Amino acid sequence: MAWSAKGIPDLSGRTALVTGANGGLGLQTAHALAARGAHVIIAARSQTKASAAEAAIRASVDGARLEVQPLDLGSLQSVRRLAAAVFAGHDHLDLLINNAGVMGAPRMETADGFELQIGTNHLGHFALTALLMPRLLAAPAARVVAVTSFARLYGGRMAADDPHLREGYEPWRAYGRSKMANLDFAVALDAKLRHVGASAMALAAQPGLSRTDLQATSVELTGGGPSQRFFHGAAKLFGMDPDRGALSQLRAATAPEADGGQLYAPRWGTCGPPVVKSVAERDPAELAAMWQVSERETGIDFSVALP
Repeated sequence: MAWSAKGIPDLSGRTALVTGANGGLGLQTAHALAARGAHVIIAARSQTKASAAEAAIRASVDGARLEVQPLDLGSLQSVRRLAAAVFAGHDHLDLLINNAGVMGAPRMETADGFELQIGTNHLGHFALTALLMPRLLAAPAARVVAVTSFARLYGGRMAADDPHLREGYEPWRAYGRSKMANLDFAVALDAKLRHVGASAMALAAQPGLSRTDLQATSVELTGGGPSQRFFHGAAKLFGMDPDRGALSQLRAATAPEADGGQLYAPRWGTCGPPVVKSVAERDPAELAAMWQVSERETGIDFSVALP
């Protein structure tokens, strides 16, 4: 039987943080987790949209336990503020779904001078996960889910000497690299958690092609770039509804049978129910290089150690 949100177990007493939960897959993820009893932290840049998302969930989930926190993944200062708020309000964090992202953008920079896509999609989430790790390790069996994409197959890996593609920038190359970094981060983090004997684990999820505002934002950022308009049209015609697109990350985050280091993705690549997909064996040296570059760029020493 195909997996659906009905397969999410009771999450009463669990705390989850979903980045980009103000719309699209993030909103559907937050809704599904709240419906199963989790306390959900809606972390988003637009507080207007985040408040509207909170109201929409409360309108359909009786007794929903929600809080809204500001988060701009393009600002390490904002990431630190969110981590501080989580520390102040919660003694543990059970689920961290690193969902937010930008796609196919022209070359732009974050507040910290990072290329927008690697900065938002990977480095911001790398920093957030590092800062929240003590709260994740304080939970009985926490999970971190990194959201990747099939576009990772076209970008290559983050280069140590030019992680921000100051030379030879191309929007889809930059996006693909950020999505490969997401997958590599999940694999590397899970290996580190296993090494220290932690009960927490890290997984990756690939949502496939979904009808969300991600494509529309991509068109807006590029002023109507042709490839961005193509994917926007394809998503409208062939994409899954957001509630189905969110199933891969929901299964990775909640399924009792899930194992660390796994990748959940639609059965038929761009659509279908979420299933485990094989992950090509990673070169430990490449994973170590990604980790070192990420620490260097964010200025955060991300070591995993049990309390």
